[in-house]
Amino acid sequence: MAYKVVIGIEIHCELKTKTKMFSSAPLSFAQTPNSCVNEVDLAHPGTLPCVNKNAIKYAIMACSAFNLEIDTLVKFDRKNYFYTDLPKGYQITQQFHPIGRNGFIDINVDGNSKRINIERLHMEEDTAKQFHFNDETLIDYNRAGTPLVEIVSDPDMTSGVEAVAYISKIQEILLYLGVSDVKMEQGSMRCDINISLMKQDAEKLGTKVEIKNLNSLSNVLKAVEFEISRQSDMLDNAELIVQETRRFDETTKSTVSMRKKEGNVDYKYFPEPNIFPIRLPLDWVNEIVNNLPELPDARRVRYHDVYALEEYDANVLVSNKLLADFYELVMQDCDDGKICANWIISELIAQLSKTNQSIATMKCDSKNFANLINMITKKEISGKQAKQIFAQVVDGENCIELVKSSGMKQISDEGAILQIVIDVLNDNPQSIEDFKNGKDRAIGFLVGQVMKRSKGQANPSMANQLVSAQIKNY
Repeated sequence: MAYKVVIGIEIHCELKTKTKMFSSAPLSFAQTPNSCVNEVDLAHPGTLPCVNKNAIKYAIMACSAFNLEIDTLVKFDRKNYFYTDLPKGYQITQQFHPIGRNGFIDINVDGNSKRINIERLHMEEDTAKQFHFNDETLIDYNRAGTPLVEIVSDPDMTSGVEAVAYISKIQEILLYLGVSDVKMEQGSMRCDINISLMKQDAEKLGTKVEIKNLNSLSNVLKAVEFEISRQSDMLDNAELIVQETRRFDETTKSTVSMRKKEGNVDYKYFPEPNIFPIRLPLDWVNEIVNNLPELPDARRVRYHDVYALEEYDANVLVSNKLLADFYELVMQDCDDGKICANWIISELIAQLSKTNQSIATMKCDSKNFANLINMITKKEISGKQAKQIFAQVVDGENCIELVKSSGMKQISDEGAILQIVIDVLNDNPQSIEDFKNGKDRAIGFLVGQVMKRSKGQANPSMANQLVSAQIKNY
């Protein structure tokens, strides 16, 4: 039987501030365990939290980009539970007064746009990180207190593909805002998927199952598809689906039960007594909202309007911010946006992949790349010639010097090419006869001879035109 799939997603994203949410300890990744932590993070007696202003700024930026209503009265609450990764025995969060409510983003799946509503965005602090071994568990408190935003969607998605599109869009926007590095593989962005199935004509939602801490888009798709299949089989067999938390096992490509849930956990929330409510100045909030960096969708539109890029090319560039930023730099010195985009998307990406490099690590600067594209567009060299030196250009060698030293600068002087064409025609009477007898291949042969005599430097298009025009005079 076919069932209606209902999916909601909670995304936890670490903010890229210099210090933690409520302390002056620095943020870090892959640093020596317990080296970036202070008394506040460890909940020493007598210590008090101090709110990170930049974390609030970043949260406001995210709220604006996700079309959320921003609450200018910031309040925090305590979420009480005892667990070994929680130093204080409680987490400071925003249960009752999230900084953002009632927003949305639009996703695109198979050419169709769909609006996904966002219920809320709230700020909180991250927990410590545990490392489990056979007979012991070690705790690294470096992560404790890291600023987080939690983004909670409405249950508006109906497939794994839509879930991936939604998470990708959130990830892309946060990256362009510069508020997070959104690296799922490093844990700075984590996703919990809530999924339930119901009969097509049912009005009540089915039992919700949570898939916890998914760390890649690939795993999101696999986990959701497996869970839809698992729950469908259970419903077909009249089995009871229980409310539970599951994890995705990458080895078996399946979800595995972690713990059952009997109703909602009582975290005994209450207002955080050590942080008084903060009224944000409206001018400060408006300044943040009015000065957001260009967002991905706006950049796509600009690439189409300014550089005449097709939708595919714009999407490829924008979906990789480093690639798009490089394109921006190149276009400061480049004459043709479309040709530039083609070379970045086809040749540059392939060359970087071949040599295990990235935009961040390659030696070619934007000015050098722009010079290469300009030589192509001005027909000083052909595309074929550019490919011959492309690997060296990407490796940092000056393209202008390479063209000079190799003697490949293209001849575009009509008079010079015309003389070569006349000489070739005079030396190949049989080809002229073949052409008059309807053998069009003769033109190709003659153009090839022109290119050979010019050592590949004649403008191929001009050579073709001149051969076609001059052969009629014989």
